[in-house]
Amino acid sequence: MPANSADGTGPVEVVLVKGGRTKIRYPAELLADDGVRITVRAAWAGTDVRDFGFVRFEPGDVFTEHYWRDRWYAVKEVRDAAGVRKGWYCDVTRPAVRSGAALTVEDLDLDLWCSADGGDVRRLDEDEFAESGLAGRDPEAAAAAGAALDELEARARGTGFADLG
Repeated sequence: MPANSADGTGPVEVVLVKGGRTKIRYPAELLADDGVRITVRAAWAGTDVRDFGFVRFEPGDVFTEHYWRDRWYAVKEVRDAAGVRKGWYCDVTRPAVRSGAALTVEDLDLDLWCSADGGDVRRLDEDEFAESGLAGRDPEAAAAAGAALDELEARARGTGFADLG
């Protein structure tokens, strides 16, 4: 199968790469792949609670994750075990690559959180992004990442993400 082909549904493995190394891999269910956007659903991949102060990710949470082959970000809707939406966690990444049952994304450190009611929108990890040195190594990618974060914030403060499905 070509590296970026559209293909039905079934199991996939999400591979998150950061700084040239695999940060985490986790199983997910492929919900859709139209050749541009890839949507998967996965349980919280952590074994413990991760408390950010503004949201807690915990066992039982379900993430519906949207990745694009032509955009520099991913949008992840987060719901608790009862199905109540917590909000959207957005990662700035290089465009996604799907090869067979592997979906690989490179995390570029920048993130955005948008609460379920849209009242809490926050940019995250801008310090980590600056420290990563990407601007010096790959100025075009750094510019694309900054533009992606701006786009995500504008959408979060405007129409939001509920229409992603």
